[in-house]
Amino acid sequence: MSFEHAKNNPSAVIYGCAGTEITAAEGAFFAANNPLGLILFSRNIDTPEQIRRLLADFRSSIEFPDPLILIDQEGGRVSRLGPPGWRKTLAAREFGLMFGSDPSLALKAIRLNSEIQALELLDLGINTNCSPVADLAWPNTHEVIGDRAFANDSQVVSILANEVCEGYLSKGILPIVKHIPGHGRAMADSHIELPLVNAGRNELHKMDFEPFRHLCHMPAAMTAHIVYTTFDKKAPGTLSKTLINDVIRNDIGFDGLLFSDDIGMRALTGGFADRANGALNAGCDVVLHCSGNLDEMMAVANGVTPMGTLAMKRFYDARNACRPAFFDEQNLQSMREALSTILG
Repeated sequence: MSFEHAKNNPSAVIYGCAGTEITAAEGAFFAANNPLGLILFSRNIDTPEQIRRLLADFRSSIEFPDPLILIDQEGGRVSRLGPPGWRKTLAAREFGLMFGSDPSLALKAIRLNSEIQALELLDLGINTNCSPVADLAWPNTHEVIGDRAFANDSQVVSILANEVCEGYLSKGILPIVKHIPGHGRAMADSHIELPLVNAGRNELHKMDFEPFRHLCHMPAAMTAHIVYTTFDKKAPGTLSKTLINDVIRNDIGFDGLLFSDDIGMRALTGGFADRANGALNAGCDVVLHCSGNLDEMMAVANGVTPMGTLAMKRFYDARNACRPAFFDEQNLQSMREALSTILG
């Protein structure tokens, strides 16, 4: 497949939308800007039928025929699909605790859980999950990560996060590993302010980076809006060429599709066009903008370009890593019963 004609490639951006349907203004914006995809939040979710309509309308509004449809369906408190319409899910920490007492049972449970999540997303037309979190849980880890982390042991995190990824891929869902190269040491919420991590190179290399190194063969990952002062004293990871090139690409060895975290978060400053352009220039392949605020989206559009040759190769490699899968309600119900038996 050729990726030479960048003008025909999608824009290197994923947008949100404001509500439970694509408005006329949003549809016109998407048609004019041809983004790589759309991300869903709780504000966009009512019923399965409504989600399918929304996604059909989004797909019909853009030129690119194979968009990514993202969601954050980690489990626990970060679950855009939840009761009463969807099942209650466990946070990552619960699987980490289970692993501590019975590793083989924990692996069976988390694989089942991941495959169930994947089939539930597949049924709605969602093809990408912003999960798993491969950050380490330190004693001073900010609660924004908290129980979203499996454990404070890099080996345990590596094993469980890998099982999550394999579960998603086996059922046709693209996992996005986050927050590379590690959010666990941050003592601030990057949604609100810019965290600083002052740990040394060797310490980070041996501990925080290790799960991401173990997962470097996975097809997609998401950056962290954190200043790692050992590598770059000013720019957060998302905007740092040094961090992306020297740490993420070289030290960790990740060569997959690299997403920015949401550029609307207050850890970043400046105009939205500058934020988007800065993330792409630093080495991100795709910019993520989540708020659904159309004025902000218009500004972001001024800072993004069509995806280039390497980014498109990484995109197609990521899509091809997902095994073909088909939704089967009877199989899904059997898997839910098996998981329920394990969890008691």
